[in-house]
Amino acid sequence: MAQTKTDLYTEHMVATEEREKPQRRTQTTRDHEVIRKWAKDRGAQPACNVRSDNTDTGVLRLYFSEQQGRPLRRIDWDEWFRAFDERELCFVYQDTSDDGKRSNFFRLELSG
Repeated sequence: MAQTKTDLYTEHMVATEEREKPQRRTQTTRDHEVIRKWAKDRGAQPACNVRSDNTDTGVLRLYFSEQQGRPLRRIDWDEWFRAFDERELCFVYQDTSDDGKRSNFFRLELSG
């Protein structure tokens, strides 16, 4: 798989950080099962932005139960992954934060 800009940036950051500091490792995947497991471990569910016309899957998101802010429409994993694959996205995520706690950080990027 081709590296994304995030992959290259992450490699640079890890190489230049002090080794005794805890390292926040950003990973990238397109594997549906890895994404689904990561979300399940955090109680997150597939969602997208609410669109006024409701004719298409909006911007893909994950809904965390404690999340507040913009309204999201929950969708099933099949719809989420269909849009994910059609848009050729990569899932960029972290398992833990700098302090060693479970991280909910993720973002979606164009692959390639």
